[in-house]
Amino acid sequence: MSPSNPPSQEELTSSSEALQKVQASLENVLFGQEKLIESVLIGLVAKGHILLEGLPGLGKTELVRSLGKTLGLEATRIQFTPDLLPGDITGNPMIQEKDGERTFVFQKGPLFGNLVLADEINRASPKTQAALLEAMQESQVTSMGERHELPNPFFVLATQNPIELEGTYPLPEAQLDRFLFKLHVQPGGAEVLQHIVEHRYLGEEAQVDQILQEGELTAIMERSKRIYLPEVVANLIARIVSGTQPGASEASRHVKYGASPRAAIGMAAASRARALMRGRENVDYDDVRAIAGAVLQHRLVLEYQAKLDGETGVSVAEAILAEIPNHADELPPLVVERVSPDA
Repeated sequence: MSPSNPPSQEELTSSSEALQKVQASLENVLFGQEKLIESVLIGLVAKGHILLEGLPGLGKTELVRSLGKTLGLEATRIQFTPDLLPGDITGNPMIQEKDGERTFVFQKGPLFGNLVLADEINRASPKTQAALLEAMQESQVTSMGERHELPNPFFVLATQNPIELEGTYPLPEAQLDRFLFKLHVQPGGAEVLQHIVEHRYLGEEAQVDQILQEGELTAIMERSKRIYLPEVVANLIARIVSGTQPGASEASRHVKYGASPRAAIGMAAASRARALMRGRENVDYDDVRAIAGAVLQHRLVLEYQAKLDGETGVSVAEAILAEIPNHADELPPLVVERVSPDA
């Protein structure tokens, strides 16, 4: 779809350079995680929420904290525990006395920030999950029947430990679908660990400078929506998401429930954001394929047998992407086996 007012070359260049500066700053905080940092920035420019999964101590919390500083956003943190109540994150009405009268006044909770770090989200109770779900979907919270708008921009960057760890629980599919990306934080090798040991001290936070000023990120996000999405690229996105449905491809035989239309919309937005980060005025096939795995992997509900065979959302998504060609006319002919009436 061609936008009516595509970004100028000056807007493309300034946006790309600003985002590259942010990425370089964050790479000085989280060593050896260049691809992860780029994916996080793409997700934010696309106005998406992000789920980070990895073992404790890999720098997930430090990444989110530093991200808020470099982007000039108000960052808040919620440590999820099984006994956390919805009001603990959304806020609660409190009785206040003024001029001799007592009235309920809503006191905002930690969800009222631009960048919310939801730490160990898979330890939360279903009620608290439901409150967070409303915030992520509608950018508002409801307390005693009254709605309260959340700040703009509003992002949730949630961290979770692998579900095999004690005291953790899988997130429901409805909530997973609200995350644009699911990203895996992997430990670095010996060289990265040596660099960390030489430059980090226990109990000290990494120091980063603010790079974007107030309103700059919002302007970049609006420019991203004006990036040109060619019809052939939109067709590729549609075929990829359709290919996740059960029986649509060889790899999708492992899938019980495929990705939703929300995944296609998110894939288009993330592809535009990636093109903008590279200073380009249009999306190409490489943009789609670079982000498609992170969009799909947590949205695929696999068959029970596939899990026993060691298949994961990551492996199935990669297999589906490998089967889908860039151009629709490259698809192999569909072979239909006909059964003789005399058989």
